[in-house]
This record gives sequence, C-alpha cells and structure tokens, in this order.
Amino acid sequence: MAHKHTHEHEPPEPVEQLDAAGKSLSDALRISFAILKVIMIVLVVAFLASGFKTVGPNEQALVLRFGKIQGTGDEAHPRVLEPGFHWILPYPIDEMVKIPVAEQINLPIETFWYKLTQADLIGEGPRPRELIPEKLNPLTEGYALTRSEDAPSARARQTVLTDSEASDYSIVHTRWQVVYQIGDIEKFFANVYVDDVKPGQVYSEVMKQSITPMLQSVVEDAVVDAMVQYTIDQAILSTPTIPRLVRQLVQDKLDAIESGIQVTSVQLKEARWPKQVNEAFDAFITAGQQSGQAISEAHTYADNTLNEAAGSVAEELYRAVMADSLDQEQLDALWSQVAGRAQSTLSEAQTYRNTVVASAEASAKYLQSIRPEYKARPELVAWQIYLDAISQVLSNAEEIFVLQPSTEGKGQEIRVLVNRSSSAGSRPARQTQTTNTSAAPR
Repeated sequence: MAHKHTHEHEPPEPVEQLDAAGKSLSDALRISFAILKVIMIVLVVAFLASGFKTVGPNEQALVLRFGKIQGTGDEAHPRVLEPGFHWILPYPIDEMVKIPVAEQINLPIETFWYKLTQADLIGEGPRPRELIPEKLNPLTEGYALTRSEDAPSARARQTVLTDSEASDYSIVHTRWQVVYQIGDIEKFFANVYVDDVKPGQVYSEVMKQSITPMLQSVVEDAVVDAMVQYTIDQAILSTPTIPRLVRQLVQDKLDAIESGIQVTSVQLKEARWPKQVNEAFDAFITAGQQSGQAISEAHTYADNTLNEAAGSVAEELYRAVMADSLDQEQLDALWSQVAGRAQSTLSEAQTYRNTVVASAEASAKYLQSIRPEYKARPELVAWQIYLDAISQVLSNAEEIFVLQPSTEGKGQEIRVLVNRSSSAGSRPARQTQTTNTSAAPR
C-alpha cells in the first residue's frame, strides 16, 4: 500500500516541462499578435494618409478612379479640384492628375527661318556677298509665302484666299513666339495625348514635351494660311494684324478638336527677306526711311505753319469756312480762339475799322454842324472846306511850287535845280523860277 501511495503523488517530470514551453509559446504569440496589430494599424493609417494631396496655387487637378474622372460636377462633388488640400482614396484606387493651368508656356517657332551658319549663331554680322548661296534651297531653308500685291478685302474679312485670288507670291523668312496655357483641363485630359509619367518625372514637363509637336503643326498651318493674305512689305514691317490673324486661326483649330488649350498671344518676332536680295531690300528700306522722314518733315512744317498762322484751331477753322456748315455763332466761337498771325491781322483790321468808323462819325458830325451855314452861304462854306483840304495837303509836303498864271497869255516854263542842297536839320531849299517863253501852254 505504501508503494501505491508514493506512485500516485509524484507527477512525471516531462509533463511539467511541456507546460512551461507552451506557456512561453503562448506569451510569444500573444505579443507577436499585438505587435502585428500595431503594425497593421500604422500601415492602414499611413495608407489612408497617403490619400491627402495638395494642389498648387497655379494648378487644377482631376481625380481618376481606375482611369475614369470622378465627380458629378456639383459643388459637393466637383470634377475639377481647385488649389488647396484634398483627400482621395490612395493609389491604386484613385489617382490625382495635377495640370498647371496658370502657367504661361512659351513655344518658339523657327520653322520658317533660314538655315543658320556658325557665323550667324555666334553673331559675326552679315556674311559677305560671295558666301551667300545664289539660290534658296527649300530643303534646308524655311520660308513662308506672301502676296506681291495687297489684298485688303480678304484681310478685312480675315479669310484665306483662293488660288484664283492669289496670283503672285514673294518669299519671307519669319520667326514666331507663341504663348499658351491650359484653359479647360477636362477637355485637355480627354482629347490631348500625354505620355505616361514615369517615376522621377514631372507631369508638366512631360505634358509640354507631348503636346509640342501637335501645337507646332497647328501654328505652322496657321502661319502659312495667314502670311499669304499680306504683302512682304507688311510682313517686314510687322503689321499688327498678322499675328492677330495667326492667333485666331490657331485658336479656331484647337477649339475644333476641343483641346482645352488657350492661346494667349502670338508674336511675330522677326521677318526678313531672303539673303539673296539683301542689296535690293536695303536700298528699298533706305528709300522708305527717307520718304518717311520727308513726309514727317512736311507734316511738321504744315503743323507749324498752321500754328503760326492761326494757332491750334487753324485746321478746324479752315474746314468750317470751306464747308460753310457752321452757323455764325459757332463760326464766331472759332474765330475767337484764333492765335498767331491771323490774330495780329484781325487786331489790326479791327483797329483800322474802329479808326475809319470814328473818322466817319467825326466827319458826319462836322458836316452836320456846318449844314445850317452851308444852306445860308454854300459857296463860302465850300471854299473854306477847299482851303482846309489844301492846308492839310501842303502841311505834309517837303517842297512846294507855286505857279502864277501868266499875265501876257503866253506859256510858262518851269526850271527846278536838281542839285540843290539843304542845311542840316532844315527842310530842303525851295526855289521857284518862272520864265516867259514861247513854249506851248501846259
């Protein structure tokens, strides 16, 4: 019995070791699961946090869910995201495409410029005549065609000339600068192809590289269509309507394909004639400059002459007088603004008029005063008036000759010394000599 009791109360040693190992394993698993939960929570938070995106101040964005644009277009669910912070479902569920809408992108067009040599690129000045090719090579030289004669009707309506209207052409080299931006990002994203953005690349740079060939082709077509509407002289003088017409043609083509691209400006940077006709065009430009200078000088002379003649109102007054379209009040108002020589002449005329009127009024009063005396003794009054007139005339004479009638009834002979002299400060000597001769009476 004693042996049996001892056998029942002593547990086997391997069972106790198994329980300790299981407990350690259980604790390790419990800790591992706890750490795994924390890691999963952190990963979920990081995954969700990766959905926070920032749209820059010069950008707008679209949210794509498996390649389809999200949003209904209303205020709560806009299709286009404005600058600021936004949250979307993380990639690969949602993807945000940010497009720089406020950025003004420059696109130089050198297609129509002549081939540049090393001397042209380093700016060594014009090439000697013997180094200029005799003929233009259309395979290496860019150029556009212009009309030889003006076409105002076609240019006014801004339409492309037909073959029958365009009879002759001239060659001109041009350089252009086009500035554009993305105006409607939905149309742009839907209708304009852009290469996939690879890791490390910026969407805006990839976008520019992708759409440049298409834009360049559209601009080149517009330049060809527009330049033929103008003469080479207008192109060289950079007539402002030329880039405006090019811009309109480019925008019309971009709108036709719903590209969402807005052309903000088109600039004709430079226009030159072919190098083969440099001498002729240099002479033409010199003549044009001289003509322009002569015209400018003529206008200046005309303006100065008008200002000196009558002041700033001269031209308007001349038109009014010639047209006879103004009433007397309006005409008097213009005359009151007259300056220069005309004003002086008017002042002198007014003074003379006042003098004549005053003299006439004085004469009238004098005659009115002597009227009663004249009625009583007309011959005496007339004789007195005659004597007053003779006295006034003689008072202004330098020399006076008095001829007495001949008592013998013969003619008279008058001799005047031409070499007579007068003393300083005194009136010239007067001498009258009357000799009776047989000459015929005078």
